[in-house]
Amino acid sequence: MPTFASLLAHPKPLIGVLHLPPLPGAPRSGPGLQSILEGAVRDARVLALGGAQAVIVENLGDAPFAELVEPHVTAMLAVVAQHVLAAVGQELVVGVNALRNDGLAALGAAAGSGAGFVRINVLTGAMVTDQGVIQGRARETLLYRNRVAPNVGIVADVMVKHASPLGMGTDLAQSAKDCFGRGGADVLVVSGSGTGAATSPADLDAVRRAVPGAPVWIGSGFGLATAELLAPRCTGAIVGTALHQDGDLDAPLDLGRVQAVRAALG
Repeated sequence: MPTFASLLAHPKPLIGVLHLPPLPGAPRSGPGLQSILEGAVRDARVLALGGAQAVIVENLGDAPFAELVEPHVTAMLAVVAQHVLAAVGQELVVGVNALRNDGLAALGAAAGSGAGFVRINVLTGAMVTDQGVIQGRARETLLYRNRVAPNVGIVADVMVKHASPLGMGTDLAQSAKDCFGRGGADVLVVSGSGTGAATSPADLDAVRRAVPGAPVWIGSGFGLATAELLAPRCTGAIVGTALHQDGDLDAPLDLGRVQAVRAALG
């Protein structure tokens, strides 16, 4: 069974994303938990067949987001992650992202389900977003991980997408150093301006120069059109939009697209 450690040991992992529809209790109506579970397992199997190394379960359909989620969201993310693990845990490492920035909820869901890592959008510093100002909670996150999920990895964004840095945290290189060295991230994520937007090659280069010992994953916009430019600059890629049929987030994942992106990543 693959682990977060084995994921880090992979030369260039492909991490797919399960963009969940609105969970019960979200601002918009969704299909219900049973349908969400079925879709998540279906798409996770496509990722496994296509050669991905990991998958992130995230509540994208819950927008507009709260910074911290309600208890039922943590529970449902754990249930989805557990179902995905039961289906593909022998092939894929499973992660959890509790949008918009609830690292403790993600860790709780990971602890309850057996997931191997969490993604946290703002671990250090502060960002201005459409949800307002979001502040990093690195200390609370690491302390809570020590208590409930000591082996779960932390994958953290540097100047996350759909946001702008607040105050002194406007230097990308310094933000990357702080996130990895002071914040305790295990992996740094560099993204474009929004979901599906291409990551800047210059940003990737700057982060890798600033923190040469850190794994650096692309967080958005990796696909066949950008692979030649971006693949040599990263140590892995989180891919969502490009893996869906016709690039439509509401459509299922496409096996051919997963295979093609896996090959393009190298």
